[in-house]
Amino acid sequence: MEQIWAWGRSSTAAHVTLDEWQQAGQWFSYGDHAIFSRTAGQGEVVLLLHAFPTASWDWHRLWPALTSRYRVMVADMLGFGFSDKPPHYRYSINDQADLQQGWLEAAGVERVHLIAHNYGCSVAQELLARELEGGLRFDIASTCFLNGALFPEVHQPITLQKLLCGPLGGLVSRGFVRQVFDYNFSKLFGERTKPSPEELDDFWQLLVYNNGQGILHRLIRYMEERRCHRHRWVGALQHTKVPLQLISGRADPVSGIAMAERFRVLVPQGDLVSLEHIGHYPHVEAPERVWREYLNFQRGLA
Repeated sequence: MEQIWAWGRSSTAAHVTLDEWQQAGQWFSYGDHAIFSRTAGQGEVVLLLHAFPTASWDWHRLWPALTSRYRVMVADMLGFGFSDKPPHYRYSINDQADLQQGWLEAAGVERVHLIAHNYGCSVAQELLARELEGGLRFDIASTCFLNGALFPEVHQPITLQKLLCGPLGGLVSRGFVRQVFDYNFSKLFGERTKPSPEELDDFWQLLVYNNGQGILHRLIRYMEERRCHRHRWVGALQHTKVPLQLISGRADPVSGIAMAERFRVLVPQGDLVSLEHIGHYPHVEAPERVWREYLNFQRGLA
């Protein structure tokens, strides 16, 4: 454990630069668009599904531990990170699920563990629904959710998200500036685990790469999709035979305590872990704790 966590949050070697992350990746095609991805490690396959408005770099603190045990695959979804960000595209969760499903099937994956956060939770729910319908060529072995709006009725969006969803969303998106990002993004973290100025700079650079801030109002339509597909996606959690885990940062103002309690009631077969003082990004704020709880979950399945 000590060797793996030489890359932990508190280490002087912790910071994986965006250049390093990008240089270790590859691109594949999804339609006419280029998708950035990374694959490393050996063993059973784990697919990581990232958040809005961030990207695969979210997972860099867990990457050494995960790749020491699994073959790990992650992609910046269309419109995010280093992937293409077409300005007039009709972005949707279903489309992102198509992207992930097609990538796994093209790679010949037969069995996969999902770890999903935020936006990626909805993608994972759609994949679970497709598995129930027999629509996948691979089996989902387990699914671990980190903070995300699994149940839209208890989601508490921040003001900026509401504005982006509104009729002036395009103007809000185009006028999005660094100070607004820093203020709103930092609010999602626990009081003791706020991102450093350097981390905020990296998250911002990923967002604005290839004019990403200009499409935020298009990407955030997923919030309405969650309401429209609530029966399908919540039903997937309730009816799947796939083992489920939720690792929940309780200090998350948008999908923390209320979301965890809803999971406990509606998905009683799931494994629920609550992390005190941790916010919306547990894998950034407390990677060692997330890894420990995930390993406990996997050992319980053995």
